[in-house]
Amino acid sequence: MSRRHRRDPRESQSPDEVFSEMLIAARELLAVRSPLDAELMVSDMVGAWWGRRLRRGDAEQVLGEGLVDYAAKAGSPAALTLLIALAYLGTARQAAKAEGAALALIERDVARPRWADRLGAVKPTGCFVSRDAYGDQDTVVCTFAYRGADSGEDRHALVVVVDYNMRGIARDAWVSSHVEKLLEQAAAEAEANPMLRFEEIEPQQARALLESAMKATVEYGHRRTTAPVSDSYSAYHAFARSRIKALPPGRKRPAPLHSEAPYSRDRRAMLAAEFLSSDAAEHLSDPSAASRCADHIIDYGCDQDFGRPLRVSPTKCETFLLDWLPRKVMLSPAEQEAVPYVLGAWARFAARRTGLPDEGLRATLDGIWETTARFAETYRDPTTFGLDRDLLDRLLPDGDLSALARRVFAFPFLQGTHGEIKLDLLNPSDEADRRVLLGIDHGGELNRPDYDEHLAWHEEIAGRLWEGDPPQLWEAAQRLLDLGHDRHDVLHVLIEIAERIGDDPEELAIALDDIADIPDEPPV
Repeated sequence: MSRRHRRDPRESQSPDEVFSEMLIAARELLAVRSPLDAELMVSDMVGAWWGRRLRRGDAEQVLGEGLVDYAAKAGSPAALTLLIALAYLGTARQAAKAEGAALALIERDVARPRWADRLGAVKPTGCFVSRDAYGDQDTVVCTFAYRGADSGEDRHALVVVVDYNMRGIARDAWVSSHVEKLLEQAAAEAEANPMLRFEEIEPQQARALLESAMKATVEYGHRRTTAPVSDSYSAYHAFARSRIKALPPGRKRPAPLHSEAPYSRDRRAMLAAEFLSSDAAEHLSDPSAASRCADHIIDYGCDQDFGRPLRVSPTKCETFLLDWLPRKVMLSPAEQEAVPYVLGAWARFAARRTGLPDEGLRATLDGIWETTARFAETYRDPTTFGLDRDLLDRLLPDGDLSALARRVFAFPFLQGTHGEIKLDLLNPSDEADRRVLLGIDHGGELNRPDYDEHLAWHEEIAGRLWEGDPPQLWEAAQRLLDLGHDRHDVLHVLIEIAERIGDDPEELAIALDDIADIPDEPPV
């Protein structure tokens, strides 16, 4: 299906208007001869709402299942063809509804194309992975053929790019019908480039790897509203999901390049000591700052990069300096000065341990030096804004810079006195002190009959904001604050939603994402 038929469901159309246009577009399915073309057309069609969240509910349910119901009522040959495709390409709920609706239309002798019986009837013919020596990404190639087809007829390859610098998400996907040319080109590139590896893997391994990557894409989108995928990813998402199910299950996800056994705290400390005593670190002039910077580098590799502290690449180092450190870590002035130099020394130390080719190490070091000036501009020390160091220590005992704004919002009274209470001595991370601080914040509500219960809910929300769990809580609060709403009204809206939803984290995240404004009469 050409992309001119795709409409963004966020537009002001009603669902039935969207479905009507999709059913008109589905008439093209009657003209195609290949089941592969039909599957790609429908995958492109339903990709219009992939990753969307609608105020009126989940897009897959409102639009996906709604389209099935609409097509079932239409009862036309185009509708039947669309239902047959959705029975294979849809989510589990969509597929079950589409199959039942399609069978009902078939019993009424509604015409269907010849290729309908072959839709999705594929077998895997080989799985491969192209890996860069840095361990930044895997390009997975899975080839398929239709069962019973002539040799080479409709043979195709699904290609998915897995990006480990983005938490292992599936970042890109496409389909090629030039299978042999694709494989020959990948093998030739690997043979000519020492920074590339190309190898065949078991279909079970490919399935586990791709299932994990596609799940990571969804989770990344939940944390950051949208996942940074290619423009084509949504169009191929349903097709990729269906082809992955055609691969045999039964294996664990293959470890990314340079993965090792899990790093305990003791093992992390030992690795830091090995680095600091190595030739690579001998030129570092501030051993204390270098030690703390090494700890940050190791923690980042262990906690954010699949347990790979020794993996270095230009992209990983840039992400560490310009994205993770400025958001997450409270650095001292000495650490701010030292961290680019420590990272360069770490790259030399790690490259020797992992066998990274010399050209890869040179590119990594060049990337670090190019990023150093930008790091000085990107990193903002809160003390330069006039914030007291003692206050920062109380708000950030874990050094998590990203938590500063939401913790200040949760506990605005941390300095000065209140009666005989010295607020500077209260610790918001301590449960007893936290209740005192929130009680001071709500001193004007002492006479309300449900004061204890109400204060307990404020403690619940404050605790969630402190931990950033779920992240949508602070995101919703910021949207409402940006609209000019009072802090206390915002807190009451968050309490109302948390109380109404209960302990279901997914439903809570959706409800918080749906907050666009406060009603005229906010809950109290």
